[in-house]
Amino acid sequence: METTSGKGSGLSINTSIVRKILVEFLRDETMKAGFNRCVIGLSGGVDSAVVALLAAEALGPSNVRAVLLPYRTSSPQSREHAHEAAGVAGIGTETVDITPMVDAYVACVPGMDRVRAGNVMARVRMVVLYDLSARDRALVFGTSNKTELLLGYGTLHGDLASAINPIGDLFKTQVWELARTIGVPGVIVEKKPSADLWDGQTDEEDFGFSYREVDRLLFHMVDQRRSEAELAVMGFAPAFIGRIASMIRQSQFKRRPPVIAKISTRTVNVEFRYARDWGI
Repeated sequence: METTSGKGSGLSINTSIVRKILVEFLRDETMKAGFNRCVIGLSGGVDSAVVALLAAEALGPSNVRAVLLPYRTSSPQSREHAHEAAGVAGIGTETVDITPMVDAYVACVPGMDRVRAGNVMARVRMVVLYDLSARDRALVFGTSNKTELLLGYGTLHGDLASAINPIGDLFKTQVWELARTIGVPGVIVEKKPSADLWDGQTDEEDFGFSYREVDRLLFHMVDQRRSEAELAVMGFAPAFIGRIASMIRQSQFKRRPPVIAKISTRTVNVEFRYARDWGI
């Protein structure tokens, strides 16, 4: 994902090439797993909208099921935007209100704060998606971008769960760039990113910094492997560098399968982890 112009932050992508790669990736990986359908949690945000449009192009609109999973405090605007994205993609939708499921658990747990409740919502949503995937014999497509994955901004076994993730190697700013070129409605691309977990919540307020700011740092820190000294020379504040490096380290457990104690010579997800290991 190198820059196409050599200017600026290095984050610019060739959207036509990326689009082709991701469409082929979704088609090939879905078929390789023995499926031809997918299920996507459509939130009304740009990430899931991009995945929905790519999936429709890869598998055909009739093979993509978009699921809206509102909670009682969810923004009505999110539902409107989800339907708008589904309309552009030409895919069918269904709605499952998660309120009764979430409230039934929260009522049993005194002192539940809103962060924990948000994690419950994220995991209940994934319970629904995986159940519907079993009903429809479809794969769950993921919608977490590279920025979220690196910062650990997601719920393990919740929104981070999926069978296939087409945008996990695109920073948020690159998702925006791709979204503008594949037809995601402008109102979705331009709005403030939010997990919609409580009224007024936004990603960037949670972080205390913008996606554009952190993506520039992450690109040089992760993709280009710049040292902290080099990053400081480039103008990044040492405190910001340290904070982001710490977030990456502390969230590593979210980006990998559970660590397995090694006993044998071929341990799952250590030596035994590639498709060639079972003859595909």
